[in-house]
Amino acid sequence: MNDTMNTACTVKFLPHDREVVVEKGDTLIRAALQAGVHVNASCGGGGVCGKCRVRIEEGTVAGGVSERLDSAEVEQGDRLACLARVEGDVTVRIPVESSVDASVLNQQVPPRRTASITKVDFESLKEEGLFLAPVEKVYLEMTPPDAQNNMPDVTRLIGELQNKADFHKLELTIPFIRKLPVVLREDEWKATVTLVRPVREGGKTLITNVQPGDTTATNYAIALDIGTTTVYAQLIDLTTGSCLGEHGDFNGQISYGEDVITRIIYAEKGEGLQTLQRVVVATINKILGRIFKETGIDKDNISTITIAGNTTMTQLLLAINPSFLRRAPYVPAATLYPPFNAASIGIDLDEHALALVFPQVSSYVGGDIVAGIMGTGLYQNEELTLFLDIGTNAEIVIGNQDWLACTACSAGPAFEGGGIEFGMRAAPGAIEDFLIDPITWEPMIVTIGDKRPKGICGSGLLTIAAIMFEMGVINNSGKFNRDLDTDRIRKRNDIWEYVLVWAEETEIERDIVLNELDLENLIRAKGAIYSGCVTLLEEVGLPMEAIDRIILAGGFGSYIDLEKAITLGLLPEIDAERVAYIGNGSLLGARMSALTNRIRQDVVDVTRKMTNFELSETPSYMNNYVAAMFIPHTEIEQFPRVKERLEARTR
Repeated sequence: MNDTMNTACTVKFLPHDREVVVEKGDTLIRAALQAGVHVNASCGGGGVCGKCRVRIEEGTVAGGVSERLDSAEVEQGDRLACLARVEGDVTVRIPVESSVDASVLNQQVPPRRTASITKVDFESLKEEGLFLAPVEKVYLEMTPPDAQNNMPDVTRLIGELQNKADFHKLELTIPFIRKLPVVLREDEWKATVTLVRPVREGGKTLITNVQPGDTTATNYAIALDIGTTTVYAQLIDLTTGSCLGEHGDFNGQISYGEDVITRIIYAEKGEGLQTLQRVVVATINKILGRIFKETGIDKDNISTITIAGNTTMTQLLLAINPSFLRRAPYVPAATLYPPFNAASIGIDLDEHALALVFPQVSSYVGGDIVAGIMGTGLYQNEELTLFLDIGTNAEIVIGNQDWLACTACSAGPAFEGGGIEFGMRAAPGAIEDFLIDPITWEPMIVTIGDKRPKGICGSGLLTIAAIMFEMGVINNSGKFNRDLDTDRIRKRNDIWEYVLVWAEETEIERDIVLNELDLENLIRAKGAIYSGCVTLLEEVGLPMEAIDRIILAGGFGSYIDLEKAITLGLLPEIDAERVAYIGNGSLLGARMSALTNRIRQDVVDVTRKMTNFELSETPSYMNNYVAAMFIPHTEIEQFPRVKERLEARTR
């Protein structure tokens, strides 16, 4: 708490008399965006255009000096807002050329609101006794055999285990028996055995490994999220609950298809399935190798690996034919998978390391979503919660401790930069934030990393479209207002567009534009998600107003501006305080599963409780989808705050 207070700085903007609290080190241009104050900045924050000149009246900033400012201007406090970083409380005056009527901004530009980031306090969970890892290590000191006591090694070890604790239903593996004779004699009959707890009380305990000496302090697990685009892994200390290392990389399967459908089609060809399985395992092994190298942890001390992925990724990992996932009636090969040795599918771990795979619900609601539900504890709470994981496909879960309903819809690649002329994934140079001057129609642009613009990322696309709609630059069909007095709106190749950045200010030396085809794709994507939520609620007999809170998962959810998402009609109108962001929910659930056997006990019941709806088989979905193909919706009454702002603009 003290660290947060020490890094929080207040920035006051004149003549608007508007204040905003930001983190120390943030640029003034980002502070202005957060405050809803317009500063001319068309180069994305790279200090190229020189249009974002401001004057520091009180306080100090770091940087901001540029060759575009002469010494006299620097002396009187002029700085470039895109380069100047906040050092403490500061008062900044916006010059006339960047200033607009504050009352206009108050009417038309709501403040930036992002979802609160929810982090699980693993240390507190441990103190509450909620961590009882599925895999544990037990140290034994045995009496060596002699002529009078020459029972078999296995019998001796089991007897010692049963004397030490209530281990009466024990099961062995052949690899364990192979190792046992040598290991027991390596340290004078002092050894540590690895045990896998039963899922249910009274079940069998599996003995998977034996090591010489006392190795109880070196008991580790891997939590693994296999996404369509990326793969992430964490190394977890099962004694402390802490994450010792984490790394992610692009899923090597991308080379064979950007989405699950194209990969399923590839898997149907010749050796396609084997190729995709081999490629994703290679990605996993590359990630694990880096983690082991960075942490110094020996892979032989990994007791288990918990795996979460969507249904297609799971079947491809296990080399299970995915063909029928894309064909009606959309049936997965299985929803529950038995534990197995990770090495048996090529994962570079010792043969004793047990793989535990999250169960699936349906063809398009997979283990990654189940992991998110388990990790957030949604299934244990009374509040009616809407859980959204937004990507190329959007998975939706609605429910609480009593019931859960789920579905998936194809949002298309717009939120990840696909289908957009200058779309790109979130990376340095991607336009991520935007404002527009309602008098000159000049843009204010900030890019990831404050680099020269290269394109538009998903969250930036959402913000640009929402701002343009509220300012009257586009109408509710995503068409440009061609009567505005600006050369940024033009027709090229029979398509109307708005020039976000002129070629000379970009990294790619081309005009970066947003056109009406891009907006059409965005409206389709947001319409699919919102109509999916509406349809799912209708199927369980509830209105949108019944939702108590929203949980956002996935990379996209961390960056979207909630008010802009609501303005476009992507999310229902709800207070920001009731929206939480959990990050990678799949990885969170995998980590929780590695740490507590309670997840393994609950997860089967939870998946059985989740009622899946196939939207393609639900008649009302298409009607809801068509209704959502406007900004924000054909029924504006569903968005009263947006309606109020629009009416204020036209007064």
